[in-house]
Amino acid sequence: MNGMLLLEQAFRLKETERAPWVPFVGVHGGKLIGMDATTYLKSSQNIVDGISKAVELYRPDGIPVAFDLQIEAEILGCKLVWSKENPPAVVSHPLSNGTTLSSLRLPEKTDGRIPVVLDATVALRSRFPDLGLYGLITGPFTLALHLLGTDIFMKLFEDVDYVHQLMDFCTQVGIRYSELLLDAGCDVIAVVDPMTSQIDPHTFETFVTPYARKIFDSVRQREKFSSFFVCGHARQNIEVMCDCHPDNISIDENIPLDYVKEIALRKGISFGGNLKLTSVLLLGTEIDSRKDAVHCLDLGGKRGFILAPGCDLPMDTPAANIKAVAAMVYDKHARLVIRKMKPASSLQPMNLEGHLIEGKVIIDIITLDSASCAPCQYMVEAVTKASAIFGDKVIINEYKIKDIDGIRMMMALGVQNLPTTCINGRITFISHIPPRSEIEQAIREAL
Repeated sequence: MNGMLLLEQAFRLKETERAPWVPFVGVHGGKLIGMDATTYLKSSQNIVDGISKAVELYRPDGIPVAFDLQIEAEILGCKLVWSKENPPAVVSHPLSNGTTLSSLRLPEKTDGRIPVVLDATVALRSRFPDLGLYGLITGPFTLALHLLGTDIFMKLFEDVDYVHQLMDFCTQVGIRYSELLLDAGCDVIAVVDPMTSQIDPHTFETFVTPYARKIFDSVRQREKFSSFFVCGHARQNIEVMCDCHPDNISIDENIPLDYVKEIALRKGISFGGNLKLTSVLLLGTEIDSRKDAVHCLDLGGKRGFILAPGCDLPMDTPAANIKAVAAMVYDKHARLVIRKMKPASSLQPMNLEGHLIEGKVIIDIITLDSASCAPCQYMVEAVTKASAIFGDKVIINEYKIKDIDGIRMMMALGVQNLPTTCINGRITFISHIPPRSEIEQAIREAL
């Protein structure tokens, strides 16, 4: 059976012979062909070569063409900082720097790096006719954050009409880009909106639901499929995500897979996830990867479930670990064997003795990586801005769980969800970007 046909059965909630397998290969494709992230993302041929290598190694049923949430933002005037190991990061917000919303225009197929993605899509469609190609667009709320910055959290209360106007524009951008991706040969439009993990269900229903529905409806009118990607501690929003009427929702390890399964199937929507991205796929062993894959396959079942990592694979993820996951997808006997094996690796929490300093406030922010994860980026940005008035009385540390010490610190502080801010060793803000005044008050109390 070809991959897209299997995915279609899952989207339609039909029983499948096995769960479809969709590794979210982004800049990891560059690693596979010996290329840094910047060089990789700026060339359609490089993307084709990287994805082709991933298809050869990982035997997927579907795969994204390009996992980059800054393509639309760059066209609309956001400045980017490029990296050798991650997609670029947004470092300026035009709507907070004097640009007016009315001056922004919808992107054309020749703008920015859109031609790079479209050319790669056409080539991959020709090379892999049976593979499910995912075209990724930046979700409207995350794009609004890119354009306006964290000021949007105040405007949600102080200038409701403006936020609705901004969300409507970002939605039109998403529809325009998704049409271009579908025309080029994509089968699935994935709306990637990680910043929605930072709002409550009521705010979601007010400012996200009506706009996300427009995108999913536009994809459905083209007789194609859609997926709603979110990362972080978004458990509170799973039901309202389903109510946006995508064909699929995809989540990361912050949310229990069985919880998502129950809600999604009750709502008549397929679901995907949630292989552990860093502690297992990036930093674990092949056995760890096999066991996590089997755990997800057993929980997800064969109706409506798509096996995938929680987000795009870190660049340096060992290919052997992803191949180990693929082996579990295709080999029933190997799954029986691996269920009886214990994980090969174990970590101990970091020793926090001497971590706190008398007369100082120590702020530890546990992230996936603020250079590549939008909620993590804006959490670090908000804390840094709020801390500035306290000068050297505040010390800010970012611990990225892309490395061992980050995971050990996460364990030591008892952090369960990302991103999380701890002040003087106490969990203070969990996957939530608070107003500046709230951060300042928390620092004052710690002082």
